[in-house]
Amino acid sequence: MRKAGQTRCKSYNRGMAKTLIIGASGGIGQAMAQASSGNNVTTLSRRDDGFDVTDGECVDRALGALDGPFDLIFVALGVLGTPEKSLAAIDANAMQEVFAVNTIGPALILRHVPRLLAPQGKIAVLSARVGSIGDNHIGGWHSYRASKAALNQIVHGAAIELARTHKGSVCVALHPGTVATPFTAKYAGRHATVSPQEAAANLSVVIADLTPAETGKFFDYAGKPIPW
Repeated sequence: MRKAGQTRCKSYNRGMAKTLIIGASGGIGQAMAQASSGNNVTTLSRRDDGFDVTDGECVDRALGALDGPFDLIFVALGVLGTPEKSLAAIDANAMQEVFAVNTIGPALILRHVPRLLAPQGKIAVLSARVGSIGDNHIGGWHSYRASKAALNQIVHGAAIELARTHKGSVCVALHPGTVATPFTAKYAGRHATVSPQEAAANLSVVIADLTPAETGKFFDYAGKPIPW
């Protein structure tokens, strides 16, 4: 894991924007940015902007330079690592790296959301069905599963807090399905995949239909609830 200050974080343009997409150089994030091209969109990514979610100072500097409010904040972060097939395969350093991106990174981003989100804005954070404890029937993939389960808890807690200050807001975790990207190339196996563009279109529909009654919940790409 990189230490704070080890990676330089580039500067960003400031100003009002309706949509903030974080992780915009990945398959789903990039497709969401393209689908939102008719709106006023701000994008952040490690590849294009040096936005390193494992560096807390970089996150604070980048998000602190933005002016809201945003109607939608979409967080499309994730790293798979090397999925473990057994408990014996768990490696402390590898697990730390997965948690740094999948759990701690989004948590550091959510820390800025109360300032950046519009009063009735929406924030959607990409999670994964394998992060569901209730839906886990085969085990394995311990680091990735645990990191997404922890992320779900953070999203749920953030929704509770935001409901007090942003009473019309929505904060949810979303499962995009198995998307055909380099992220899933080695592990898609027999799972049916969709293109990033189709995934983005599906998620856009789900997000558009969300109401404050759904805040703090976990949904799939079809808008169906997923058990925690």
